[in-house]
Amino acid sequence: MNTLRQAYFCVLDNYYSGPVMDPKELLQSAFAAYTQNLMRRGADRRHLQLPALSGNRDTDWAAVAKVLGDGDPAALRAAITGMVAGLHDDHARWVRPDPSQGEPIGTGITGVSAEYGPQLDPAARPPLFITRVLPGSPAAKAGIRPGDIVVKANGVPAFIGDAVNQSLVQAITAPGTVRLTLKRPATGRTRTVELKEGPITRQPPAVTSKKLADGAIYVQLPGFYEGAADQVIAKLRDKPKVVVLDLRGNGGGSPREVTRLLGAFAHGKVTSYFCPLKGECVPNRTDDSVPLLGARLIVLTDRGCASACEDFSAAVKDNGLGTLIGTRTAGAVSGPSQAYLLDDGSAVLLPKVRHLGPAREIIDTIGVPVDHYAPMTALDLATGRDPGVVKALALL
Repeated sequence: MNTLRQAYFCVLDNYYSGPVMDPKELLQSAFAAYTQNLMRRGADRRHLQLPALSGNRDTDWAAVAKVLGDGDPAALRAAITGMVAGLHDDHARWVRPDPSQGEPIGTGITGVSAEYGPQLDPAARPPLFITRVLPGSPAAKAGIRPGDIVVKANGVPAFIGDAVNQSLVQAITAPGTVRLTLKRPATGRTRTVELKEGPITRQPPAVTSKKLADGAIYVQLPGFYEGAADQVIAKLRDKPKVVVLDLRGNGGGSPREVTRLLGAFAHGKVTSYFCPLKGECVPNRTDDSVPLLGARLIVLTDRGCASACEDFSAAVKDNGLGTLIGTRTAGAVSGPSQAYLLDDGSAVLLPKVRHLGPAREIIDTIGVPVDHYAPMTALDLATGRDPGVVKALALL
């Protein structure tokens, strides 16, 4: 119970809009998740009702705590998850220590076409296809490749009309056993695979590059992790005329890496703003200690480009630093999170400021639009064709 109490007051004290939040709404989200967990387990209590709340954070907590008593442990965990989820903030979440030991297990399917950022893509359309498979994983050993179309999972169709089946997507990427009916787009061959979880190896993120035509270089950056900007800059030491920077599937990372990498393409530019609840927004600026490359910049984005990746993409677009190709980004960039440790070793991650683009526009929930639409299809993945790179070369 004390962990739920800590999480409740932590949100009110530290979340971006916590000081002006209505504590009644926060407790309602927690209480609803608590009772729903009990109902799913057949453990509902007939006298369990949300008490009358006044809007005073202290007396309202005392009233709810009195009703819950010692609390059901599983339902209390659900209450914290539900309370944080009730903020409807893509950078707010509750994380718990992973008690598992040893090497990770899974099927090795780490991406499907209906995903964007940390959620399902509302713009997803049939077919559903696999986008990423870990080398050496059970999926790779079963001959499953990027581009394979998922016709069914456990006998359930991937789409109902034009709506993707969310539980099916979770069944494909989660640990466990799943029966997949797959279609190879290049040949039309259909087969059924019984895929079981097994050991998987996740390689640390790394920057890769290759030369393209007309003095261009292609660089793929999987995330804005510590040192990522310098790794990209090292790939560009020969001063290419054009840089095709692939940020597709880049889930974000450090804002500092964003401003440092942008400093290789422009100086003296505002890249974004961090805005407190009250007071002036603080501008973030290019790192002008980085030498300018003098190269033309083309950025490839998709619905998997989230958080710091969108920060970078918006800075490129708004400041006229380059061209964006692919699809609109995820729209998951509410603000950078800070971790607050709770008494059970878990932590609440909460944004203390709000992110705005260089033109002070809201990008969160909306995303950054591209200049040239070039989505990746199942056939493209299956045959090795990259429509983003093709479009980039056509623009040279």
